[in-house]
Amino acid sequence: MFFNRHLLSVTLLLGSGLLLSACGPTADEASATVISGKTMGTFYRVSVVGLDKSREPELRRQIEAQLAEDDHQLSTYKDDSVLSRFNQYNGTVPQPISSGMADAIVTSLRIGQKTAGAMDITVGPLVNLWGFGPNKEPVKMPTQAQIDSAKAEVGLQHLKVIQQSDGQYLQKDLPGLYVDLSTVGEGYATDHLARLVEGNGISDYLVSVGGAVVSRGKNPAGKPWQVAIQKPTDKENAVQAIVDLQGMGISTSGSYRNYYELDGKRLSHIIDPATGRPITHKLVSATVIAPTALEADGWDTGLMVLGTDKALALAQKEHLAVYLITKEGDGFKTNMTQQFKAYLRKGEKP
Repeated sequence: MFFNRHLLSVTLLLGSGLLLSACGPTADEASATVISGKTMGTFYRVSVVGLDKSREPELRRQIEAQLAEDDHQLSTYKDDSVLSRFNQYNGTVPQPISSGMADAIVTSLRIGQKTAGAMDITVGPLVNLWGFGPNKEPVKMPTQAQIDSAKAEVGLQHLKVIQQSDGQYLQKDLPGLYVDLSTVGEGYATDHLARLVEGNGISDYLVSVGGAVVSRGKNPAGKPWQVAIQKPTDKENAVQAIVDLQGMGISTSGSYRNYYELDGKRLSHIIDPATGRPITHKLVSATVIAPTALEADGWDTGLMVLGTDKALALAQKEHLAVYLITKEGDGFKTNMTQQFKAYLRKGEKP
C-alpha cells in the first residue's frame, strides 16, 4: 500500500450541499451507482450516473483489478512490487517499467525541477529515516549524521527515464537510490480509474483515491460535481471552500493530521529534501486543480514543502490554480491564485 499522506483532506460534496463520507452511498446518490472501499492505505470512491445495475459487479471487478495493479506497480510496502524491486536493485542497468509508471516519474521529475527540488521522489531514505515509510517510527530523534547520510542517497539528478522502441526503462546512477512515489500515487490511481470509467461508456462520474479527485459531467441532480476543501481541523465535515471542478483533477496535501510526536515535538510527514527534516513552517494545506489528478498530486506536495510565500510566488509564475491555508495566530489565513478563483462555487467568497 502507499503511505496515506492525504488522510482524506478533501471531502466530496454533491450539488445539494450534502457532505459525503469517505465511503458508502448517501441518500442524494440514490440514482447513482457508488462503488467504494479501501486501497493503498486509504479509501477509494467511484460515483457514476446512468449505469445499469446489472453492470455494477463487472465494473467493481475492473476497478479493484486496476487498483491492485497500480499498487503492484508503485507500492513501497510490498517487496515484490515493480518499484520495490527497482529500489532493491543495487546496480545502474536500466530496469523495465510500465508506461504508466514512466509517465508518473516524468511528471514528478518535471515538477521537481520547477520546485527546485522541493518535490523529490528520491527522498525515500529521509522519509524512512523519520518513520513515515515502511519503517517504523524512530524511538529517538535522528542525529545530524544520520540525516546527512540519508541525504547523500537523495537527488533527482540520479534518476532517469529512458524511452526506447521496446518500452520504457528507469535508471539510477546511484545504486542505493530509493524512489518513493507515494507523493503522486493517489493521483496516478485516480486518473486510471477515470479512464477505466470512461472506457465503460460512462460520461457522468466522480472518482477519488485518498485526497485526489477527478470528475466529469453532472451529478445525479443534473448539477456539476463539487468538492469541498476541509478546514485544517480534526472535524471531518468542517468546510473551508467549495469548488466546481469543471472536468479537472484536484488534490490536497496537508500537514495537520499526518504526524507523530517525538521528544515533545510534533513531526510532520512532509519532509524538506533541502534540510532532511520535517517541515516546520506555517503552511498547513495546499490544494491544486490541474488537468489531471497526477499533475495536481505532484504539485501539492512541492508547494507544501516550499511554504506559503514561495509556494504562492511559484504558483503565480506557473499559472497554477492553487489554494493555500496557513496557520496564523489562533486561526488560519487563506491565499489563492487568480486561476483558482475561477473554480470557486458561485456565491463563494474569494
